[in-house]
Amino acid sequence: MPNWVKYIALSGIIVAADKFSKIWAEQVLGNGEVVSITSWFDFSLVYNSGAAFGLLNEAGGWQTIFFAVIALLVSGVLVVFIKQLESHERFLGVAYACVLGGAIGNLIDRLMYGKVVDFVHWFYKDFHWPHFNIADIAICIGAAILIADALGVLPDRKIQTESRH
Repeated sequence: MPNWVKYIALSGIIVAADKFSKIWAEQVLGNGEVVSITSWFDFSLVYNSGAAFGLLNEAGGWQTIFFAVIALLVSGVLVVFIKQLESHERFLGVAYACVLGGAIGNLIDRLMYGKVVDFVHWFYKDFHWPHFNIADIAICIGAAILIADALGVLPDRKIQTESRH
């Protein structure tokens, strides 16, 4: 089995986990319920029609189409990148798979509802981090791996550099 199939499968697992968690959130939290985990963390349902952190949430609707198109374009590019990976570029493969799975997870919401289902909520006293979801977590993990790769701290990069000398 080609390596790229594994990364596409990982993206599919992320999409499925995201979708199932959002179904759970809407069923359990849909009536304004809050599931408290700690004094600084809970699950509570919100809908985000904007970008990350609610940016452009009140933009009038054009943002839904805009972000859906961006997600489609990024997804297409990521699939191409995944198919071009060398066998030793495992961390990049995971990074691309995480971003792809997250982008598709949120894209599904935008296409189905015109907004994204968010339900993970961190806060401290009056400070509230914007709600997020599994797709957002996957995108952040993928972005962190890409930053680490750009800084040259991943083993994949060291293997690639050493093999050139």
